[in-house]
Amino acid sequence: MQPGIHPSAIVETESIGEGVAVGEFAILREGAVIGDGAEVLPHVIVEAGVEIGPGTQIQGGSVIGRRPRATGQITRVPEFEERLRIGGGCAIGAHVVVYYDVEIGDDTLLGDQAMIREQSRIGSHCVVGRGAAIDRGVRIEDGAVLMFGCNIVEKTVIGKGAFIAAGVIMTNDNSLGAKGVDPDSPGIRIEDGARIGANATFLPDVTVGRGAVVGAGSVVTRDVEAGTTALGVPARPVGSERR
Repeated sequence: MQPGIHPSAIVETESIGEGVAVGEFAILREGAVIGDGAEVLPHVIVEAGVEIGPGTQIQGGSVIGRRPRATGQITRVPEFEERLRIGGGCAIGAHVVVYYDVEIGDDTLLGDQAMIREQSRIGSHCVVGRGAAIDRGVRIEDGAVLMFGCNIVEKTVIGKGAFIAAGVIMTNDNSLGAKGVDPDSPGIRIEDGARIGANATFLPDVTVGRGAVVGAGSVVTRDVEAGTTALGVPARPVGSERR
């Protein structure tokens, strides 16, 4: 996309760097900051208080700076600050939704239709695949990769260089909602360099240790020790007696 602002775009901010491209019907709210060489493609909304780093590209239809809202069945009052930072050199796919109070490092990719909830922090050189859902307060460290369609629950920590294959599901409520919302519900912990196979499912409050491997389709009900491989339903270390 060539630098320049399309005449149909709504640009309320004056904080636009050199060589920026803004496409048809994009909206840049007052107070947004757009770094040098960034590309904001058609129909993107960038809200006030959002900072987009240099060279970052945002594909069409994305909303950067959504305000969380609770209604009806959702009783928790959202907590967030109206700020958001996306680093330089990032690639943000089409129809991505990034809520306020999120920080994303440099050279990170968010696939089409990904969702990042408030209070989450994503490092540099990460991949969050198409359709992935990142809940509140998640921390994803540098170099981690999450493939298509992952569900990452609130307060989860994913360590440096960890790999999460497609379709991985994490849970944080053993009662399946029968006891209401637990504000202290634990997340999952995936330590540095761990690797999780496709369609694995995690029950609440488990840890996968550094460099461990969880096989595809496994159901993880207890901690997996560092450096081990766990398989099955429920997942057990390879070579252990299955009960």
